[in-house]
Amino acid sequence: MNYELKIALFPGSFDPFTRGHQAIVERALPMFDKLVIAIGVNRAKKGWMPIEERLERLRMLYANEPRVEVVAYETLTMDLAEQYGAKYILRGVRSVTDFEYERTIADANRRIAGLETVFLIADADTAHISSSLVRELASFGRDVSDLLP
Repeated sequence: MNYELKIALFPGSFDPFTRGHQAIVERALPMFDKLVIAIGVNRAKKGWMPIEERLERLRMLYANEPRVEVVAYETLTMDLAEQYGAKYILRGVRSVTDFEYERTIADANRRIAGLETVFLIADADTAHISSSLVRELASFGRDVSDLLP
């Protein structure tokens, strides 16, 4: 029997990577043989946290999980998926608004590249956490450590 690895790409800016993102990764790991956390780089935007720091933090977080690889990319997500042999895109959804936005992208990825998107609904205890919330609170000097892994 010829077994094809189930590889998923979890793309995002992860600026920063939150406990909500971490919960999605933990719930997805039993579903896939490999999970590539893909940090999208937009050189036209200055991120809150430098890309090198995001990569380092995530690689440290998942250093003991051989099924997780952390990369940065500047290409189309579907091109990165092809490069890694990924047939799935992983997305976390917190709300109906998130779902509507993600559905449009999922439809395009399926039609253009044959990628299936797997949606995981955020846990009730992390659904309120977003990277933009963390950045906003931190910009006002608030402690955000309980929102980050």
